[in-house]
Amino acid sequence: MAVNADLYALLPEMKKSMEKGQEEMKQEQEVMKKEIKEGMKKGQVEMEEMKKGEEELKKELEMGQEEMKNLIRTEKEEMRAHVENQVEEMKEHVNRSIGKVEEDVRGVKTEIDEFQEKISVLEQRISDLEIRPNNIPASPEPMYSRPMVKSLTFDGQTSWTALKTQFDVVRSTNGWTGPVKASQLVASLRGSAAEVLHGIPSDKLTDLTTIENDLEARFGDSHLTQFYRTELKTRRQKPGESLQVLAADVERLMSLAYAECPQDVRGA
Repeated sequence: MAVNADLYALLPEMKKSMEKGQEEMKQEQEVMKKEIKEGMKKGQVEMEEMKKGEEELKKELEMGQEEMKNLIRTEKEEMRAHVENQVEEMKEHVNRSIGKVEEDVRGVKTEIDEFQEKISVLEQRISDLEIRPNNIPASPEPMYSRPMVKSLTFDGQTSWTALKTQFDVVRSTNGWTGPVKASQLVASLRGSAAEVLHGIPSDKLTDLTTIENDLEARFGDSHLTQFYRTELKTRRQKPGESLQVLAADVERLMSLAYAECPQDVRGA
């Protein structure tokens, strides 16, 4: 009975202690709710800030992309303009080159036409010379056919002096007179020698003196006179060379070095 009395005596204190504990727990719960609420609120604010930061970052990225697009667009336009400029310059260069080539071709064609015209004039004159009139009076004396010597050719690679000497013999043998001599000389020219005709007027192509003077100026030995004289002065007998060969070569050099002197003077 005494124990029960003690328990009854403790009940109010235990009840009071429990109520106090409940109150404390309630307060702690309130504090925790408050802290949780504040934490959630703070988290929400942070979420809002993060969202705002993401939007700003997205906006910056979009701006960066736009700037990059503009930069690429500008670069493309500049590159296109540069390429177009280069293409235009190339076109102008090609057009100038084509124009120059066409001009050169026209010049060459003009020269060819002029040369062909000169050849045609020569052919016509040769043809006229070869035509004999039908009313030639009969000669009281018998006519004998003269043997014809084949005409020579000269391409500028051999001695003009030697060719001229041979040509004089051939024209004398064949009985060439007047313009026939000039026509035969013109017909004998080849290569670089024939190019001399470009500088001779058409009305002078039958003038033997004019043609020979031009050929002499281009291919004559006069400009080699000093060379031959020097070679003559320094000519010595070579090892194993006979006196006959030496004498023949000295005579050749003398004839070339002193071509203007008569042969009897050179022999003296």
